Amino acid sequence: MPRYFDLSTSKPEPGELPEVPLGGTRAQAIHRMQIGVAGVVLMVLLVGLASLVQERTREVDAAAVPEAASTTEPSAGPTQANPLVEAGVVPDIPAGPSPTASQSPAPVPEQGVGNAAPAGE
Repeated sequence: MPRYFDLSTSKPEPGELPEVPLGGTRAQAIHRMQIGVAGVVLMVLLVGLASLVQERTREVDAAAVPEAASTTEPSAGPTQANPLVEAGVVPDIPAGPSPTASQSPAPVPEQGVGNAAPAGE
């Protein structure tokens, strides 16, 4: 299978191929070197900037008062209104538990209800 699209010419011999350096031309090598050096310098600047920011935050945290005491006496907060009760959606629920009335035990079907007369009498 031919490796070239132009089939009119014969394949060149290996000795006839022009020598091309693997690294490219000198200008290309200098350009790659400049890009690499610029990348290294940029990384050093970014690490220095991050270090500076960390140092400043440590200084600010050290200068801050950890838990400052309040200067006012705490007062009881107002009770929060229930918006559903105000809208009339649910009934007003008391804040405390309401006393529950004692319930009589449920009747057992075999014993009947209370002192009722038997059905045959």
